[in-house]
Amino acid sequence: MDREAFAGLLGDEGQALLGSLEGYDPDRELAVATRLRRTHAPELVSAALAQARLRQRAAAKFGAEDAARMYFTPNGLEQSTRASVAAYRAERFSAAGVPVLADLCCGIGGDAIALARAGMHVLAVDSDPLTCDVVRANAAALGLADRIEIRCQDVGDADVSGCDAVFVDPARRGGKGRIFDPEAYSPPLSWAVEVARRVSHAALKVAPGIPHEAVPDDAEAEWISDSGDVKEAVLWFGAGRGAGSTAESSPVRATLLPGPRSLLSRGLADPPAGPVGRYLYEPDGAVVRAHLVAEVAAELNGRLIDPTIAYVTCDEPHVTPYATGYEITDVLPFQLKRLRALLRERGIGTATIKKRGSAVEPAELRKKLKLEGPGICTVFLTRVAGAPTVLLGQPLEGPAGA
Repeated sequence: MDREAFAGLLGDEGQALLGSLEGYDPDRELAVATRLRRTHAPELVSAALAQARLRQRAAAKFGAEDAARMYFTPNGLEQSTRASVAAYRAERFSAAGVPVLADLCCGIGGDAIALARAGMHVLAVDSDPLTCDVVRANAAALGLADRIEIRCQDVGDADVSGCDAVFVDPARRGGKGRIFDPEAYSPPLSWAVEVARRVSHAALKVAPGIPHEAVPDDAEAEWISDSGDVKEAVLWFGAGRGAGSTAESSPVRATLLPGPRSLLSRGLADPPAGPVGRYLYEPDGAVVRAHLVAEVAAELNGRLIDPTIAYVTCDEPHVTPYATGYEITDVLPFQLKRLRALLRERGIGTATIKKRGSAVEPAELRKKLKLEGPGICTVFLTRVAGAPTVLLGQPLEGPAGA
């Protein structure tokens, strides 16, 4: 979609066309397109159908109500922040008393919308003209045009002197897919850090796989998950850093949404490894990424099953929001025939297969197990004391599995 086609969608004919596509069935797109092209220009029909598809996909990130009014580009939707995560981050800025913020590399405006809704005035900057058109349309569609100013320019040329804070979301995808080197982001992480240090509050969105050694000493590093899925990491600077920050150090934090619930680093040493107990706890992905498994183990009075595996085991059930608990029924060396025989004996027809530290692929194992029966269990492919091991268990229910 080019700017001309997008402008057509914003006109009366385009708006009427979009309205007629609410709730359309993608499986009938050919028939719908054929019918609409009898009375509308083909380019406008194609743009409207593409927007209708994107709105349906966007509902998972933005909620059905907002997605039905917003506008998207394929890349913009793919790279945008989930609304729940953007709202949490905006609340951190709002709680710090930030009145005016520059959103650099704003994309389609997901973060700018959350920031504006949290009461801030937002300067949204992006270098792509079509993307800026989309941000402008989204601000208007959601009634936030008076709180979001859009500037179409290279972020390196943006004047943020009138802003109290900056948020930078560099592009982390290139022609060959995801970019893992922070200095290969666009713009590079080093540039974003330099900008962050010029203002009193700043946050930089980075990939959750960022190496800990790449985090600047004066930044708080926060890993965020939403409903168990790790979504991003954020580097906070200046007064934007959270509780636990000092002039000499900044905390590492894992935040779980909904909630939020935040676990802070206490600088604990890695817990010892020991035998598998009656209970196994699988730390949330944000906890693992933040290297805070030791903090969870201390909370559970637990131990690792292996020095290199992020599973915590203990002999009594505990309550924690930072890990999912299971009651373990069997611990056995990994042998396919033995595992298959045991699952058949138990009548297990449905198995959730998890792996950490195992070369076995769950999908391939599932085919070989040929499960049948009414029983349900969780299968863990892992290592215990360095040896390939299978654990069988059931999720804890109630407070102990919280």
